[in-house]
Amino acid sequence: MPRLCIDTPTGRFEITETDGRITATTWTDSAAADRTPLLVRAADQTAAYFAGDLTDFDLPLQVEASPFQQQVCARIAAIPFGETTTYGDIAKALNAPPQAVGRGCGGNPIPLFIPCHRVLGATTLGGFSGGTGVETKVWLLRHERAGGLLI
Repeated sequence: MPRLCIDTPTGRFEITETDGRITATTWTDSAAADRTPLLVRAADQTAAYFAGDLTDFDLPLQVEASPFQQQVCARIAAIPFGETTTYGDIAKALNAPPQAVGRGCGGNPIPLFIPCHRVLGATTLGGFSGGTGVETKVWLLRHERAGGLLI
């Protein structure tokens, strides 16, 4: 699988491509340097996002996970830039317990492009499995001017 690791304000960010689709992203310091057209496009869009010039990623994504995980990721992907929702709101929409949605958010294989940082607890920030955890979530929410009084 081709992979490309780039620098971002939140740390080194690796993007993985499988069969012409983005299948994983993670904050890690790797030497991955494959430069397929899709990975270069994803890197360019990531740079534009962090520069404040892009609010919607336009990339082919593939969530390789259970049907429930795919449903959670689809709900997360629909949250607009600068807006947030709660685990409970997604749980209601999927007729599932909020804890299951929380696990689904934590298992998101494509963070940032599927913006799980935009999902909050009812009265807290909730968790974040990417980058440096909640610190990265707060950075991303501030960057998007989202999260209201919680940040």
